[in-house]
Amino acid sequence: MYKFKPILKTLVWGTENWVLSGVPGSESVVAEGPEAGRTLSEVYGGQFPLLIKFIDAHRDLSIQVHPNDELAYARHNCKGKSEMWFIIGASEGAHLYSGLAAAVTPEEYERRVGDGTITEVLADHKVAPGDVFFIPAGRIHSICGGCYLAEIQETSDITYRIYDYNRSGLDGKPRQLHTELAKEAIDFRVADDYRTRYERRGNVPVELVSCPQFTTVLFELTAPLECPAPGAGRWLTLACAGGTGTVNGTALSEGEALLLTPSEKELRLVPSGPSLNILVSYC
Repeated sequence: MYKFKPILKTLVWGTENWVLSGVPGSESVVAEGPEAGRTLSEVYGGQFPLLIKFIDAHRDLSIQVHPNDELAYARHNCKGKSEMWFIIGASEGAHLYSGLAAAVTPEEYERRVGDGTITEVLADHKVAPGDVFFIPAGRIHSICGGCYLAEIQETSDITYRIYDYNRSGLDGKPRQLHTELAKEAIDFRVADDYRTRYERRGNVPVELVSCPQFTTVLFELTAPLECPAPGAGRWLTLACAGGTGTVNGTALSEGEALLLTPSEKELRLVPSGPSLNILVSYC
C-alpha cells in the first residue's frame, strides 16, 4: 500500500489537488515508508492508467471537452480522457454543466462560441453532496464555482478549452482556446439524463461507474467493514471523499488517496469519526 505526496495546483478558477498522478511532469512520489521518494511509475512499472484529483472550484471553469482515445492518440500520441465526478461539497446554488440540452450543429456551436451564448444550449445541473456525473470523452462540460469534488479519470492532461468567459490567466494573458480542435471531438448527441443514478446504501459497496476505462465503487461507512476488495487482484486506488478512518490499518482523511497492490485482496475499512466515504477505482 502506498500514499503519495499531494501535487497542489493553483489555477485562475480555484485549486486542484492531484493525489495520484502518472502524468509526465506531474508525477506522484511516495510520501512515506521504505519506498519514500520513488515515483508512481517506478512503483507500478509503467504509466499508471488512472489520475485522481480533488477539485475546489471558486469560479466557473472553462467550457471544455476531451478527445477520445483514438483522436488523442492520432493528434497527441497519448490517451484521451473519460472521467467521473463525485460531489463532496456544494455551496448554495452550486451547479455544473454536463452535456447538451438542445441539439446544435457544428456551425451553430461555432457561432455560439463566438457570441458567448454557448452555455444557453448546455444542460445545467444543480448539485449536492453525493451527486455523481460520468463525463465520457466527447461530452461538453464545466465545473462551476462552489463545487468541491473528487475526479477519477484516465491518465491524460488533454483538454480542449472551448470558451473561457474572455478572462485572463494567472499570467495576465488571455487563456488559449481550442474551439476548432474541439469541434471534431464533441459528441453532439443529446441525452435524456446526464446524471449517474445510484441507490445510496450504507456500509456496503455500491458501483457508481463501469466503463472501458475504469470502474468506481463507493463505500459510505458509519461502521467498520471487512470485505473482499472490488477488483481484487488488480491495482486499486482508494480516494477519501469524506470523513477520516483507516484502510487496512493506514490512516486516510478527506482529500487523500491510497494505492493498493494486487496482493491486497481484502479491505478493512474503519471510520474514526461518524462516517467515512471511500471511492475505490480500478481498470
